[in-house]
Amino acid sequence: MGDESTALQRVLRKAGGPEILDVLAERLSGADLTTLLLEVMRVRARGLTPADVLRRYTTDRFVGPATVPFERIRRVEDAVLSVVPADFELLTLAPVAPLGAHSAPATVDQNKVITTIRNTEVAADPTNALALEAAVRRRRSTDPVRLAAFQRVVRAQHFAGAGAYAHFGLFALVSGDRDTGNLAFERRHLAEHLRVLTDAVRACGIPDPEVRITVLDPRFERVADGVGGTDDPDRRSGRGYYTGLCFKIYADGVEVGDGGFVDWTARLLGNRKERLLISALGVDRLS
Repeated sequence: MGDESTALQRVLRKAGGPEILDVLAERLSGADLTTLLLEVMRVRARGLTPADVLRRYTTDRFVGPATVPFERIRRVEDAVLSVVPADFELLTLAPVAPLGAHSAPATVDQNKVITTIRNTEVAADPTNALALEAAVRRRRSTDPVRLAAFQRVVRAQHFAGAGAYAHFGLFALVSGDRDTGNLAFERRHLAEHLRVLTDAVRACGIPDPEVRITVLDPRFERVADGVGGTDDPDRRSGRGYYTGLCFKIYADGVEVGDGGFVDWTARLLGNRKERLLISALGVDRLS
């Protein structure tokens, strides 16, 4: 954070002072800011040569092709699809989402996503877009919502080590409905998500996926008891992001899946009775 702050102060001095940040962030409308930034990028692009573009292609970790072969990714996608119940509607998501889609409903820092100059951001997690779609459908109808999608996403933060990629594929599920009491939604849909995800891992040729469950609220102990799995009370990630309960899925000791309950549709719709469960599997890691 210190390095980022120092860099920002340096840039603001070069740009004419800290007032420029106020002008860009607060005083210009979204449309006016887009107009300005489009012209900035047009001028910058006009100064690039083909050699500049090629050099950037070979050095920018966000733009190169996946390191996992296409055939392996496709086999995993087909295997996952083979176990998805008909109750889940498969969507083809857009590669971008509205600005704030990852930071407003959730707790993701905006610096962790790639923001565009058109008030959008590159998809960093399909569950966020599926949650927006679930909210739209829940606003129109009281029917429960079950949605699924494959999406290639980009994460701006830098991860090191095997299985860490700048862009990668995720298979995601979301289930949304209204609270009916007695944690009925939570018990039903958690069991369903875990069944689909573990079946998907097995369909990829990994016979014994491990589910590790972290209870974040004591009331959810009985929800966890109903699905089995291994207790994981020491998990640190996801606290403040998930509510009630969250889980991870491991295949041969490697983390391949994650999920839990979130309050996103409750916040999007302004209705505390709305419930949402999200989960995802890493396609590239399974490959």
